[in-house]
Amino acid sequence: MRAVLSSQPIKSVLARGPLAASSSALACSSRRNLTSTVYRTQAFRPTMPAADSDAAAFGETHITKGIGRLSKHVFEDGKGTWITTDKGVKLLDMTAGIGVCNLGHCHPKVTEAAAKQCGKITHAQVNIGFSATQIELIRNLLPILPHPSLDTLFFWNSGAEAVEAAVKLARAATKKQNIIVMQGSYHGRTAATAALTRSKTIYGEGHGPLMPGVFATSFPFYAHFGLPVETDVEELVRQSLHQVRLTLQQQTAPSDTAAILIEPVIGEGGYVPAPASFLHGLREICDENNLLLICDEVQSGFGRTGTMFAVEESGVRPDVLIFAKGIANGFPLSGIASTNELMSRQKPGSMGGTYAGNAVSCAAASAVIQAFNDENILDNVAKRSDQLVSFLTSLKNDSKYGHLIEDIRGRGLMIGVQFANTPTNAASQNTSAAAASGKKVEQIAPKVVAECLKRDMLLLSTSVFDVLRFIPPLNISEDELSQACAIFKDAFEAAVKELGH
Repeated sequence: MRAVLSSQPIKSVLARGPLAASSSALACSSRRNLTSTVYRTQAFRPTMPAADSDAAAFGETHITKGIGRLSKHVFEDGKGTWITTDKGVKLLDMTAGIGVCNLGHCHPKVTEAAAKQCGKITHAQVNIGFSATQIELIRNLLPILPHPSLDTLFFWNSGAEAVEAAVKLARAATKKQNIIVMQGSYHGRTAATAALTRSKTIYGEGHGPLMPGVFATSFPFYAHFGLPVETDVEELVRQSLHQVRLTLQQQTAPSDTAAILIEPVIGEGGYVPAPASFLHGLREICDENNLLLICDEVQSGFGRTGTMFAVEESGVRPDVLIFAKGIANGFPLSGIASTNELMSRQKPGSMGGTYAGNAVSCAAASAVIQAFNDENILDNVAKRSDQLVSFLTSLKNDSKYGHLIEDIRGRGLMIGVQFANTPTNAASQNTSAAAASGKKVEQIAPKVVAECLKRDMLLLSTSVFDVLRFIPPLNISEDELSQACAIFKDAFEAAVKELGH
């Protein structure tokens, strides 16, 4: 390559070699290739910001446009419930990295455990041998899983990978291929998990064909049925279970269906808890039809809803449990838990991964579990949940703007607020909120998010419906939550006033 790209004429370079006889033809070909290469390089090179340019501007140029981003802040430091940007702006974080930093940013015990592990071994590859930190994590994790039958684990890196691992297990264990998911569900954005995701079309739009063998059924959420918020929950459950049974009769036969996949609290679909009666009904249907029940607790797990896992409250036994996000407080780690009998049906070598169950992430996860015990995290979740719901309820009862709040729902510190507004939005919520700061929008939630951002608070909206979600760190203090409530109230009033409500 260097000879071709040197300053010497191509013909003279080739003439020195044993192929000089054909140098003329090769020279013509090389000129065409060289010209084509130079043309492509010049034609498609983006405008390059200077190396010392603004970091956000540099990022906008060199990071894929496929990411929907709430703000142009560059996060440089995080401690507890606060993030500091490269410009010195201090932000109150009500997102916890989308439910990841459940113990707040850079929790001292987690940071210490990770740093210590970095001095021992950082990459204990699971297909080569056992990882000591992974074994330790399993010992710590087994006692807090929602059912004693979940005694065998596989670790991966991201939530979407863990969902794929669960699907792979279900297909291998049952020798059946199809998966039933819930309307409004979110399970990831990979080619496989985007097929399983039914909260918004944006996650799979234009990327087909996605993974086949996926069928969607009803979830008992009043907005999915176009019914008022006062609709009886048990009636929604009856209707939804009826639709599940019809799905097995009309769309995918039990003999072809491996599993039903559900989030015990619908996340990206609007922060809607699954009623216990619905989960029990799904368990019954799975048992009747030899299907596996898979619970995706990527966002709802690790104390987010007030119990270590949301499914605990119902008492329903999942065949497979998916976890990620909060398990390692910001370090990439995910996994699935199932029975030894089911997971023994996979052939050795069928599972694994280069970074699966990284040693540093596993050390961080063990520290997370220890912190939950030492710091009474779940007690704080209960107290701060009462504080937040009480505030939102008082806002809903306010005579001036309270009528705009249709529903307050959720568990623990996974709380959704749905506005009494009919327009839906299938675009990315983050880009919608970012755009809302500069133009008028139909939905209230993106505008409130934009107003919160102006007041140095990070908050997210979610779903096609007009919904906000509160997912602060689980160890947020009473004073910090009071500050967040005050900012939210101010932002809400400013947003609805500007929107003309």
